[in-house]
Amino acid sequence: MTELLLRLFVKNYKNPTNPKVHLAIGRLAGTVGIFCNALLSLVKMFAGILSGSVSIIADGMNNLSDTMSSVITLLGFRMANKPADKDHPYGHARYEYLSGLLVAIFVIIVGVELIKSSVEKIISPSLVDFSALTLGILVVSILLKVWMTLFYKGLGKRIKSQTLKAAALDSRNDVIATIAVLIGAIIERTYSVNVDGYMGLLVAIFILVSGIKAVGETISPILGKRADAELVEAITQLVLGHDKILGVHDILVHDYGPGQCFASLHAELSAEEDPIICHDIIDDIECDAYDELNVRLVIHYDPVEVNNAERKQMEKAIGEILENISPDLSFHDFRIVRSAKQTKLVFDLAVPYSMEMQAKEIKDRIDDAVKEKDPEYTTFIRFDEKA
Repeated sequence: MTELLLRLFVKNYKNPTNPKVHLAIGRLAGTVGIFCNALLSLVKMFAGILSGSVSIIADGMNNLSDTMSSVITLLGFRMANKPADKDHPYGHARYEYLSGLLVAIFVIIVGVELIKSSVEKIISPSLVDFSALTLGILVVSILLKVWMTLFYKGLGKRIKSQTLKAAALDSRNDVIATIAVLIGAIIERTYSVNVDGYMGLLVAIFILVSGIKAVGETISPILGKRADAELVEAITQLVLGHDKILGVHDILVHDYGPGQCFASLHAELSAEEDPIICHDIIDDIECDAYDELNVRLVIHYDPVEVNNAERKQMEKAIGEILENISPDLSFHDFRIVRSAKQTKLVFDLAVPYSMEMQAKEIKDRIDDAVKEKDPEYTTFIRFDEKA
């Protein structure tokens, strides 16, 4: 079904990195969401009012919030596709994250209101008339929401959209919530035990928790969360795939929204290579990164003296010292700088965020070990934090 909808409504849908395709798929997801959720909301609200069930009304309100979410998602995709301008040179793709945040806030408000109505129903219970029609509506709703979960999940994976992945999670939550309502309806119909208010409260809490979780998930990329490990690995392998590249470090990835990914890194090449040739190699890799990964990559060229015996010896010594301090430490950009007064071993040291040892203690231990090997050398270390 998903494949059929893509063929009918999205041109070139097999090229999801294209911004126009990204927008078209987002528009399709939003339109389908509006139609399905609005239909479910109307039918459930009708069934809830007819039967007097606060849990079904709560479930219908949940679908109404999903309808509003789909509207906001649709608008978010449209605004995110606005081209870059003078004030926003990196584009407007983060509108997609903002739309997800608005959806999450709306879900929280709905959850709070439903908790109030459910508590009132628990305090003042009333009989509920669950008919075969009502039960049938709930079963059909579950089946439709299962399909929507798979639909959103497939599209979200195709275009790497956090918003659609969140929509898939929300649809899955709806399946669980409606199953809870259905179980309550069956219990009440079979045993004449009034559990409607409690089931409504359960659904409302479920909605509230989902909304709070969604707020965290949408705020995180806006604040600048760590880059996706798979993307970093893909960039690394792309660069190292060239036989002239000796090493890669200081990879920085900046996410300005879906389809707007910028990255920079340092690439090591032999100092004996022709700089013009190195420049051409870097240009080619930067182009490949955009064509293959849709990443706008900038590479800093680090020349390395690969045939310097002293450098090799001291680089090996520093590696052994770091291994003795902690196997989690790593270094790069190593070079030897001589002056009239001293000889410096200059390098960058990558330290994990989780490491409890302070920078001064690490440097003191390195300096002591270096002096034991040869008092001629001193160190100049730049500390980098890493995951």
